[in-house]
Amino acid sequence: MTSSMKCLALDYERYHKTFRVYLEMSTEHQTVHRFIRESLPDILARAGKGKSTFDVISLGSGTGEVDLEILSQLIKVLPDVKVGCDMVEPSEPMLEKCKDVVSRTPKLENANFTWNQMTASEFEKHWRDRQPEKKVDFIHMIQMLYYVVDPVGTISFFRSLLNENGKLLVILISGECGWSKLWSIYGNEFTRSDLDQSLTAANIKRYLTAEGINFETFTLPTKLDITDCFIPGNKKGELLLDVVTELVDFSHTAPPELKASVLDYLRRPDCTTEVNGRVLFNTTLEALVLSQ
Repeated sequence: MTSSMKCLALDYERYHKTFRVYLEMSTEHQTVHRFIRESLPDILARAGKGKSTFDVISLGSGTGEVDLEILSQLIKVLPDVKVGCDMVEPSEPMLEKCKDVVSRTPKLENANFTWNQMTASEFEKHWRDRQPEKKVDFIHMIQMLYYVVDPVGTISFFRSLLNENGKLLVILISGECGWSKLWSIYGNEFTRSDLDQSLTAANIKRYLTAEGINFETFTLPTKLDITDCFIPGNKKGELLLDVVTELVDFSHTAPPELKASVLDYLRRPDCTTEVNGRVLFNTTLEALVLSQ
């Protein structure tokens, strides 16, 4: 054990750098965009039926590409609706990139954006103080619940903001994917904060079932090419190891025996597959759609 290992989520600059590499080497965005194009329109149409205005909260907006795909589908199914979007993102570089992407996107005349550089917990307090009675129609939490101290409490609060036909979309890693298996073994050694970064969709489904909350579920198969992690000194591989372990500069701050053990485990067939010489990490996601 060593105190030099630090949580990646608390280092926005490093996180932003690893996030860019993750997007380059992962099929996640393509898979999520396919879900948004093929499955989400019906969900949005149900949430917006008969409405002249439609309010959205995006928690963890990132650089905005996913938000704009959601908005594009929303405009297609509800072309005459006025849309209000609360964009919530704690990282200043990501939020600035998001603003830039939005400013360059045409056909957003009916959309109004409010920018909130804050965490989900800070935004919850901000909402309670500013407009506690206001309801919204669609909220999405895409790959962000790992970064809150109380995931169940966060879901409970934001679900309480939904209008009668409103929908809450949660996307997390599957409880059966390689990432989940890795964290089930090494989670205690990886954890360097109060955040529950071993959280999976399986945890949330158990909570929802216990509470009697109805939800729909969609499986989103994704892979992360981690081949470069096994090349000593490879800079991209080092950033990818940060992503996998959620630790800053894991390659140089982890005890050698822990690093060797993690790299060995990542080769296991329940974590990865090899295709044409590339090592593909199973990062399958699940999308959960909750009603009010």
